[in-house]
Amino acid sequence: MEKFVPNISIWRFVLLFTTCNLFIEEINAQNWLNGRATFYGVNQDPSTFGGACGYDNPYHAGFGVNTAALSSALFRNGQACGACYTVRCNRQLDRKWCLPHGAVTVTATNFCPPNNHGGWCDAPRQHFDMSMPAFLRIARQGNEGVVPILYTRVACKRSGGVRFTLKGQSNFNMVMISNVGGSGDIKSVSIRGSRTKTWLPMYRNWGVNWQSRNDLRSQTLSFRVTLVDGKTMEFINVVPSAWKFGQTFASRRQFN
Repeated sequence: MEKFVPNISIWRFVLLFTTCNLFIEEINAQNWLNGRATFYGVNQDPSTFGGACGYDNPYHAGFGVNTAALSSALFRNGQACGACYTVRCNRQLDRKWCLPHGAVTVTATNFCPPNNHGGWCDAPRQHFDMSMPAFLRIARQGNEGVVPILYTRVACKRSGGVRFTLKGQSNFNMVMISNVGGSGDIKSVSIRGSRTKTWLPMYRNWGVNWQSRNDLRSQTLSFRVTLVDGKTMEFINVVPSAWKFGQTFASRRQFN
């Protein structure tokens, strides 16, 4: 009787085929979308990447170095600020530059403006201009061009509570809201002083900076924040009455 000798090449092919199918099924299950990515800020301090969202310092705001500027199709006039995305380099389209199994979760902290001449950030392109540390999590170093990606929205996981930074002047209160978990992107904000009986609506000034023309000095401040996904949370008396412009107050509450 002849001795059976397994064909190693066939088994390797089966294993590779199965692995690829599992990867594709995972991609489809999580509603991954196609896009492109580049990087910016070579040798630049990541804490300066606040840009169009108005974060004074994205690193201190709780986002670390994994941040990205979004094209207009994704930025939604600033409403996407604070949103989180998991980004993979699409090796099916670019095996040379894409790292195998490379993935990174980034926070939207800036806007990648269109140039209306076929630029990568021109509408309707879905483009991520990522910080260099984030980009190198998915693509090989040495590529200074663009790579194809797959991306999906994910919940933001933050350390600590939501933070409120007070700006403005006597009759113009503005608050920068950062370190927001959950969907991360804010739909609406209301403010209430300790001598105010009702919630007063605030208006988006730019990015994550919300304004009110009410004089609320020397009052304890509370905020009601609603995210784009509809979740609402109230931060009662999160700011003491002795607050000053420029101060940041961290709550103990967080979206999940």
